[in-house]
Amino acid sequence: MNKNIAIIRIRGRTGVKIKVNDTLDMMRLYKQNGCVIVPNTPQFLGMIQRAKDYITWGEIDQETFTILFTKRARVAGNKPLTEEYLKEHLKTDSKTFIEDFFGFKKRLKDIPGLKPYFRLTPPSKGFERGGIKKPFSMGGSLGYRKDKINDLIRRML
Repeated sequence: MNKNIAIIRIRGRTGVKIKVNDTLDMMRLYKQNGCVIVPNTPQFLGMIQRAKDYITWGEIDQETFTILFTKRARVAGNKPLTEEYLKEHLKTDSKTFIEDFFGFKKRLKDIPGLKPYFRLTPPSKGFERGGIKKPFSMGGSLGYRKDKINDLIRRML
């Protein structure tokens, strides 16, 4: 079964190579603590590999995505996404949309005016002790987290 990947930008823009910066912009990770949800495809995996020293990623579960979507989704004008907005533009509610999204029947871009990224706050209790310049496998904050990305997202909401 294919999974959706959550990508969070951990490090800022200072000293970033142009190719890496362009890749982060293509993924719409413009600022620190920005999060995007992408499908697990070779194209996105290549982009992740190029930007791996500035991001952390892993497979997001439906429960965490539901919390992220209901709390942090924004539409044009930086207004929160509401049930009324979904009913008016998509003729569906958020629960049905999220189920369709995880069934790969719908995409985030199907919601007109939805911003394709989520702004998060720095995590409560901070990042891991290894700091933001070491890989997650070595005790740091960067790199592949598998399903532990869900814990980080919940601490950043």
